[in-house]
Amino acid sequence: MDNSKIAHHISENFNKELEDIRNKVLTMGGCVEEQIEQAVRALTTGDMELAELVIKQDNQIDELEMEIDAECTQIIALRQPAAFDLRLLLVVLRVINELERIGDLAERIAKMAIYLSNSSEGRTDQYHELKHMAGLVKDMLHSALDNFARMTIEGITDITRCDEQVDREYASIIRQLITQMMEDPRNITRSMDMLWTVRALERIGDHSRYLCEHLVYMVNGEDVRHLTQAELEEKMKGQ
Repeated sequence: MDNSKIAHHISENFNKELEDIRNKVLTMGGCVEEQIEQAVRALTTGDMELAELVIKQDNQIDELEMEIDAECTQIIALRQPAAFDLRLLLVVLRVINELERIGDLAERIAKMAIYLSNSSEGRTDQYHELKHMAGLVKDMLHSALDNFARMTIEGITDITRCDEQVDREYASIIRQLITQMMEDPRNITRSMDMLWTVRALERIGDHSRYLCEHLVYMVNGEDVRHLTQAELEEKMKGQ
């Protein structure tokens, strides 16, 4: 990890506290990445044991969020950090919230995997587009976490641009599901279930983009939330 952006403090304990928090965020991020991978695999293969594992892992994600939140709050109260250190801690609080929400969405996919497996509507032959979309959002999340680990925003707009592709994939799958429902009413139940699943993936893409926006604030001190992709790319020129 590049520690150059974290100021050297007289108190060695302060340095260790900040590094410990960063490592815990990355641990949490790794757990969430694994949740997504396992949830999608459980859905597409009908592996119910894997789906149950994803659901159980959500408790670990929640515990990490509360632990990191408590540590950040304590440091802010006792150390009174300023400048980059303060932005780092504020962004950590935002990042763990995004990760917790992504974990909840992975849990939703796992629960849907169990439901479809127990239903006569459950089928595993039409998941190609869903798996491709899942690959996109997993890559977005991994790249965002990699930038957090390196304390950089290099190539951040490449990650956020992927969200537009995720949205296009989402719209395409929705059109296919609507067509299936129109062609045969017997497809309605399963298509609606799949709609909620791809919606969860689309939201994971959104939260991965939000992570990138938080990183820009951490590194540059600029709030780029609510900017369009074009506006973000213009602002990030020369960064």
